[in-house]
This record gives sequence, C-alpha cells and structure tokens, in this order.
Amino acid sequence: MDQHTIIQPQVAARSGYMPKTRLAVSLLFLMNGFVTGSWAPKIPEFKDKLGIGESVLGLLILAFGIGSLVLMPIAGGFIARMGSQKVVKVTAIILSPLLLLLTLLPNVWTAAIGMFLLGGFVGAMDVAMNANAVEVEKSMRRAIMSSCHAYWSLGGLIGAASGGLVMAHFGVYVHAVLVTLFCLAVLAVAWPMILADQPHPDVAKQKLRLPMTPLPWLIGLVALFSMVPEGTVLDWGALYLRNELGASVAMSGFGFAAFSATMAIMRFAGDHVRDRFGGVKTLRVCTLTALVGLVLAGLAPNAPLAILGFALAGVGISNMVPIAFSAAGNMPGLAPGIGLSVATFMGYSGMLFAPSLIGFIAEHTGFSIVFTCVPILFLVVLALSHHAVHADPKGHD
Repeated sequence: MDQHTIIQPQVAARSGYMPKTRLAVSLLFLMNGFVTGSWAPKIPEFKDKLGIGESVLGLLILAFGIGSLVLMPIAGGFIARMGSQKVVKVTAIILSPLLLLLTLLPNVWTAAIGMFLLGGFVGAMDVAMNANAVEVEKSMRRAIMSSCHAYWSLGGLIGAASGGLVMAHFGVYVHAVLVTLFCLAVLAVAWPMILADQPHPDVAKQKLRLPMTPLPWLIGLVALFSMVPEGTVLDWGALYLRNELGASVAMSGFGFAAFSATMAIMRFAGDHVRDRFGGVKTLRVCTLTALVGLVLAGLAPNAPLAILGFALAGVGISNMVPIAFSAAGNMPGLAPGIGLSVATFMGYSGMLFAPSLIGFIAEHTGFSIVFTCVPILFLVVLALSHHAVHADPKGHD
C-alpha cells in the first residue's frame, strides 16, 4: 500500500515526452500556421487578379483581422459548451478549403467575405487548438505550449517558402488545391489522436458573456503587450534596416530572418525552460531579454548590430505569448475557452492593428525611435508577470 502511494504520484507527475495527444495538437498548430504562411505569397497575385490598389488590399486584409476578432470569442463560447476537441475538428475542416475558395472568388465584394471567413476560421481554430493544448498540458503535467507555437512557426515557414515555388511552376489553382489536400492529410493523421476534453456546462450557461473578473483581462494585457512588439518587428524591421541604416536589400531581410529563427528555436526549447524554472521566472527573463534586444536594435548605429538586437528580441519574445496563453487557459474558476478567447482576442488585435498605427507614427518620428520606445510596453508585462504562475501545471514559485 505504501509502495503504491509513493509510486503512483510519480507516474502521474509527468507523462512521456510525445504522447499521441501532444502529437495531434502539434499537427493542428502546424496546419494552422501552414494555411497562414501559404496565404502570404498569394497576396500579389490576389491583388493583380482583382485589379485593386494597395488601399483596397489593405481593407481586405483588415477584413481578415476583423473576421479573426469576431469569431475568436464565439469559438471560446462553443469550447465552454462542447469542449475544445469538437470545436477544433469543425474549425479545421472548414478552414482547409478556404484558401481554394478565396482563389476562385471573382470580385472584391466576394473576396471581402472570403477574407473575413479565412481570418475568422484561422482565429477560431487558433483559440480551439490553444485550449486543447492547455488540456494536453494538464494531462501530461508538462509544459508544451511553447513547442506548439514553434510548430505553428514551422508550418508558416513551410507554407510561405513552398507557396511561391509551387505557384511559379504549377499556377495558383494547383497551389490552392495542394494546400487543401495537405491540410486534409494532416487533419486525417491528427483526427483520431486529438484529446477529448470535457465541456464546461456551468460556464456555458453564461452564454457568451465576457468574464467580469480582472484576471483574464490582465493576462490578455500581457498577451497584447507581448504581441505588439512582435508585429512591429515583423512588419517594419526590414524597412528600418533598409531606409535608416542603409542595409542592402539582401541584408534587410536578415532582420526578420534572425528574429524568426531565434524565435522558432527558443519556442522548441521554451517548454523545458519553463518546466525547470516556472512560468513567472521564465516570463521575466524573456521580457528583459526582449527589452534589451529591441532597445539595442533601436539605438544601433549600423545594420549588423540592429540584426543582433532583433535576434535577441526573438529569443525573448518567443515564449512570452505561449506563457500568457497557458496562464489564460488555466485560470481558476474559468473555462479554458473563455480565458483563452480573451487573451487571443487582445493579443491578436495588437498584432493586427498596432503595426498600421506604428507605421503612421514612424512616418513622423522614424523607426529608430519606434524600436527604442516600443519596449516600454514590456515594463507593463514585467509588472503583471506574477500572474504567469497560472501557466504552470501545479504552479512554481
């Protein structure tokens, strides 16, 4: 009897590194990232086919963002009612052919609806797969969120890198069909292994009412202030290197490459770091690293030093959002879908809308000042970092 009580908690304490449920949710992240990455190289062709200018294209991309922000909280409500497994399956099936649908749409008005749906189901699936990842974390008693986000980055990289090549050799329609088939194949592999989690009927009865307690909104603020700087680097880093630091066209791409490479690598390592040191310490060290990196990039006298700053920022930012999402999905007295929908809504709204505002500011101030001042947001993240204790399976100190 004594032996049982000693051995059993050890068995329950931590499961194997890659059980089927973890593989399934990792594949879902890969698929979602692949769709998003596959869309990027289609943008010039999409613009030409519809015969539109940059401003109309900007409004269509805004429709993508609005779709995400509308469907994310709705997905959160359905997750509370039905569990994340059912919601992630439905949203993944609907998302799979949407890029093909978008390729077939004939005019701007139908394209706007297509963009709204694409953004909406990318976002809804995002909430559902993050909620499922939280449940897998709980079942494994092991941090997995950072590596899940690394698989998303990997999917985005594969989608973006292969998209241009496939379109150049086989055309846009073949590319769209292949994207759909790839998504369905990944989904077929993941389907039987997706963790079946319990719905939260008590929370579902609240319909889609937003949480009244401050905690989910404070963690949402952490996600927001972690993702605004990420969006700033992704959208404006190359332009800053080229226009203000005199980098060549080739070198200006290295800022984004260095940032995304260190981010992907650190996301794969992030779970082990968080298991070892806990969510609070990991978030604080990551935030300080990102702060130093962006200030270095903003004050750099030349492009190589700025690229080093972006690489350092990638190391820091990589695990800030996964920790915020884990904390959002593990809040006491709140269903994972509800907490996550708040964090994803706030985080992605920063990623989608802040860069255009920053572009407007930079027109008047220059990007050097922007990259030096944006890290002020990290001070708020540091002030709220003690809430990251909810990201840990049993809470580290």
